[in-house]
Amino acid sequence: MNPVNPVIIDVREKDEFEAEHIESSIHIPLSAFGKQAPAILKTLRGQPVVLMCRSGKRAGLAAQQAEAFCEGVRIEVFKGGILEWKSQGNPTVATQKVHLPILRQVQLIAGGIVLLGALLGYFVSLNFILLSAFVGGGLVVAGATGFCGMAELLARMPWNKAQPALSKEMCVVSPASGRCDNQ
Repeated sequence: MNPVNPVIIDVREKDEFEAEHIESSIHIPLSAFGKQAPAILKTLRGQPVVLMCRSGKRAGLAAQQAEAFCEGVRIEVFKGGILEWKSQGNPTVATQKVHLPILRQVQLIAGGIVLLGALLGYFVSLNFILLSAFVGGGLVVAGATGFCGMAELLARMPWNKAQPALSKEMCVVSPASGRCDNQ
């Protein structure tokens, strides 16, 4: 990376970002990158920008999008993503609770309902197949539009609310005092 402190843009989804992220990184999820990033990147002309995700793949996709609409911004992808960042011993801000990402929660619930509908349809009544069809239709709409009602509902559940916490080992320097505020 550039010796000048780059601006880090995290392109992971909201629940992933809230669970753990790099202090002072900017969050622009890949699902909204094309809409939100152009205005933000235009303000960063002349500054190095590093795109970050979990492992590097989504950051690469975001970099391809950024090339199409933003000239004059130096964009790099942090290879290996936040996993590599942490393996190098760099600090992150993490929540106290560790839970399944919302996407995995949706997959578990949707898969369970589809399986239940199929089993009930086979053993009880063919009408239960409609349950599986309803969930399948919801997944098709989510894939086509990017809007998943189940994910929106799950994001509002109390167990999915982020509780940021700083560890004693991590130093977060206050711009005002220049000292570690969490120790």
